[in-house]
Amino acid sequence: MTARTPSVSPPPAASPMPRGPLIAMFAAVGIALAGAAAVRLSGVDIREPDAPAAVVRELRFIDLPDGGVGVIDVRDGVRIATFEGENGFLRSTLRGMARERKRSGIGEEPPFELVGRADGRLTLIDPSTKRVIDLESFGPTNAAVFARLLPPAPQRP
Repeated sequence: MTARTPSVSPPPAASPMPRGPLIAMFAAVGIALAGAAAVRLSGVDIREPDAPAAVVRELRFIDLPDGGVGVIDVRDGVRIATFEGENGFLRSTLRGMARERKRSGIGEEPPFELVGRADGRLTLIDPSTKRVIDLESFGPTNAAVFARLLPPAPQRP
C-alpha cells in the first residue's frame, strides 16, 4: 500500500472589491471635501448670529502680588472680584487674549467686554484685537466663572 498524500488546494483568491462602489465612495468623499473647502474659502459666515446683548460690562483684569487676579469694572473703577490661586480656565482665557494683544503691540489698558446675551450665552470680547470668545463653548462650569462678573439680572414683577 502506498500512502496517499491528501491534495491541498490553494486558498481561493480573495475577490477584489468591485470597482464601481469603490469609485463612488472616493467621489463622495472628494465632493464633501470640495464643498467644505468652497464654503470655507468663500468667506461666507456660517455662524448663527449672536442674540442681542442684554448686559455689557467693561472689565480690566490685573495680576495681584499674591498671584491672584483682580477684576476691575472700568466704568466706576471698583474691584468687583478677586480670583485667588490658579483658577485655570480664567487664567488660560486671559493668557490667550493677552498674547494676542502683545502680538498686536497693544498694552493692558484697554478693557475687555463681557457680554451677557438675551439667550443666556456669554461672550468675552477684546475690542482692541477684535477677538471674540463664546464662553458657553467651554461648558457651563467654565462659563459660570465669567458669569459671576456680570451684574445680577433685574427681577421681573
